Amino acid sequence: MAEASGFLPAYLANGDDTLKRERVAERLEQRIGKLGDLSFNSEVFDGETARGADIVAACNTLPFMSDVRLVTVKAADKLRKADSEAIVAYLEAPAESAVLALYAQGLAKNTRLYKAVASLGKNAVIDCSSVAKRDLPSLVAQMAKTHGISLRSDATILLIDLVGDDTVRIDAELKKLSLAGVHGNAITVDDVNRLVGRTTEAKPWEFVDAFSERDAAKCMRLRQRMESTTPYSLLAMCITRIRELAIVRGLLARGQQSQLTKMVKGPTWKVDKYYPRYARNFTPEELREALRKARDTDRAMKSGSDPEAAFETWYLSVIAR
Repeated sequence: MAEASGFLPAYLANGDDTLKRERVAERLEQRIGKLGDLSFNSEVFDGETARGADIVAACNTLPFMSDVRLVTVKAADKLRKADSEAIVAYLEAPAESAVLALYAQGLAKNTRLYKAVASLGKNAVIDCSSVAKRDLPSLVAQMAKTHGISLRSDATILLIDLVGDDTVRIDAELKKLSLAGVHGNAITVDDVNRLVGRTTEAKPWEFVDAFSERDAAKCMRLRQRMESTTPYSLLAMCITRIRELAIVRGLLARGQQSQLTKMVKGPTWKVDKYYPRYARNFTPEELREALRKARDTDRAMKSGSDPEAAFETWYLSVIAR
């Protein structure tokens, strides 16, 4: 029986890190596979199309020459309400010979399905959320060890820059570096440049943050990696940031820094930590002049001027001290 074999009746691997969810699935399948042939004792459903009744029926099917049967539901956060409720009802009295494995990218904690799984035990819900970007280099270092390699710190930063924060892609590139025979000494920037291709675009918010830092070189590097982002949308985002920084400067001048998160939209940690520094990078006169020039640039972009060239001229003039 499932509980007698050390399994809970159901598990939920929940979070946006695909690699973590895949690793959870691999470990669970390996453990259950030791009890019997999974080719006879497993079923897989897609939450976007599956019926709750079919999932429950699969859980209630007796295993063949095994104590446990594995029922997997991918994209469980896409289940329709009625189908999700069928699983919630099942979990009130789950089958003793089944393990229900639910995988979701973002199932809210206040949903009945999340609560139903969580009530089964402290290990029933497995957090598969992505790590914060500041913690990604240390995670990559740990991932590299599983492939028998190590990276210099600058090579790690470059790898993340080229591939992005998708841990599945990062893991694939680490495997490539390992198979290329780059062992012994730590992998260098040259190794990464030679063996890893760019697979990700820069995020618009990265450009706006570099703009707020008045880092012209970084802005130009990022802009080269933003093929799908138009200069019109970037101009609008930069204008929004300038207005936000004007508000922040006003609050700081009045000693009202505690009001930042009420007056400026955005992640609380980012507004509190970075916006005061961004705001101090500009004088009030520079912010007003940036908005005036933005108005003229917008007109030029809509009146026949090369949009990219006009936008570049504008943001470099604002960044220049």
